[in-house]
Amino acid sequence: MNRFIRGFLFCTIFALGLAPVLGFAQKGTVILSTTTSTQDSGLLDVLIPMFEKQSGYTVKTVSVGTGQALVLAAKGDADVALVHAPSLEKKYVADGKLLNRRLVMYNDFVIIGPKDDPARIRLSKGAVEALKAIARAKAAFVSRGDNSGTHNLEKSLWKSTGIVPRGGWYIESGQGMGATLRIANERNAYTITDRGTYLALEKSLTLPVLVEGDRTLLNIYSVLEVNPANGSRINSAGGKAFADFMIAPQTQSVIGKFGVEKFGQPLFVPVAGKKEDQLGV
Repeated sequence: MNRFIRGFLFCTIFALGLAPVLGFAQKGTVILSTTTSTQDSGLLDVLIPMFEKQSGYTVKTVSVGTGQALVLAAKGDADVALVHAPSLEKKYVADGKLLNRRLVMYNDFVIIGPKDDPARIRLSKGAVEALKAIARAKAAFVSRGDNSGTHNLEKSLWKSTGIVPRGGWYIESGQGMGATLRIANERNAYTITDRGTYLALEKSLTLPVLVEGDRTLLNIYSVLEVNPANGSRINSAGGKAFADFMIAPQTQSVIGKFGVEKFGQPLFVPVAGKKEDQLGV
């Protein structure tokens, strides 16, 4: 079959709307459902071209809150998920929607806020005490409010305080980490952020880190494959290839060095092959 005939058949297939049926639309594409923090930190800008070059796949990234990222994967609208909400992830694995959860890296969350620190959270013993102080002072606090990994961490901390945050001082952005940081900065408010996104945007912010180093602020990222039963369009081979790539030694080395040149410290700590109780933090 000469090139003219092949080209004619290819155009005819698309004209008749048969491309999805024959797999042309999806072939070679991996849909990654991930959290905004991996996107906002700049890490994916480094890793995705590496994966595409090594594997031959093209990656389409859907960057949303972790809760939504997991929902998309469970519905069959993604091939692989890179997220950071361990309790939610384990539920999806238990339900059979996601498979083969593996740790990739961690960093930590920090609480940032106004330089003059009206709630005096610098004096707090940890994150829970800091939120209690913010609530007592009714100091402006911006929550992501989007069921993301960051929001789930925040909700668990509020639960530990015994306080249900409400009122004019408690603001829900309903947006990703980068946008939430910008809103907090504009309002000179407190917020919780992952350290990676904070460092990536620090030059545009006036809010310093006020609380850090609490083990409750540990931020663990995992990669999960999607159960092929979730949908007929799932690229299981591509999803597994990306998941394997994320825990491969070369990738882990790149993760461990990411941010050092620009920020003087790595934004993430690679932990492939480890379990949560083995993390020395």
